[in-house]
Amino acid sequence: MFELAFMQRALIAGMLIAIIAPIIGVFLIMRKQSLIADTLSHIALAGVAVGLVLGSQPEWMSILIVVIGALFIEFLRMRFKSYSDVSIAILMAAGLSIALCLMSISPSSAKTMDQYLFGSIVTVTQQQINIFLFIAVGIFIYFLITKRSLYTMIFNEDVAKVAGISTKLLSFSFSAVIGLFISMMIPMIGMLLVSAIIILPAAIAIQLTTRFRYVFVIASFVSMVCTFLGLVSSYKIGTPPGASIALWMVFGILLSLIYKKLKEIYFKRIGEEYE
Repeated sequence: MFELAFMQRALIAGMLIAIIAPIIGVFLIMRKQSLIADTLSHIALAGVAVGLVLGSQPEWMSILIVVIGALFIEFLRMRFKSYSDVSIAILMAAGLSIALCLMSISPSSAKTMDQYLFGSIVTVTQQQINIFLFIAVGIFIYFLITKRSLYTMIFNEDVAKVAGISTKLLSFSFSAVIGLFISMMIPMIGMLLVSAIIILPAAIAIQLTTRFRYVFVIASFVSMVCTFLGLVSSYKIGTPPGASIALWMVFGILLSLIYKKLKEIYFKRIGEEYE
């Protein structure tokens, strides 16, 4: 009975992640910011460490520090456009360094830190699901409202400004949303796999279609299927849930690359026949 309840909560949490993560992933790939998920996960770990050392709630401290980190990355991107990748690398190193130093100060926190490194979606509580559901709905509404503006800004920021879009406000709000979502994901998926869960479904969808509106649908569908298969295989075989989900996504992107290559060969042969 208890195992069934754990799996039900894990499935609900997994589906919520599977719906929202690919949407964020698509925009990150389009903005050429795929590495930002890794950076923010490192910053989140520093936030957890700060919370443990101060004796406060590590989850809320992580959320606060990650959102601040995401806004700071966006500030650096706007201020130093030629060095935006360097700023991401610096903050990634800083986040991990701070976490490791604080762990050495408070060795008793090492076990708690392991939970954030690897995550455990099967131990998610009902309270965590309720909070995550509220945040996920808010993020989904945010993307419904800003989808067109984000698309315009990503492809041509000057056109977006002419159209009356506040690109700075939009960029900062987008970064804050990413930070919030990643900080909520980490206890369930783990810091090491956050980037894969966000980016891989979006990468698969981009391989399968060139239509912008279909990319989100395909990415979310792929993410939900891989999440379900990952949780089932984790339950049957006994492998870590987050790693199982990520492996199914890796398998999915390999299949999508093979499909795309076969499609190119097929149309090339068709073209040669008509010549």
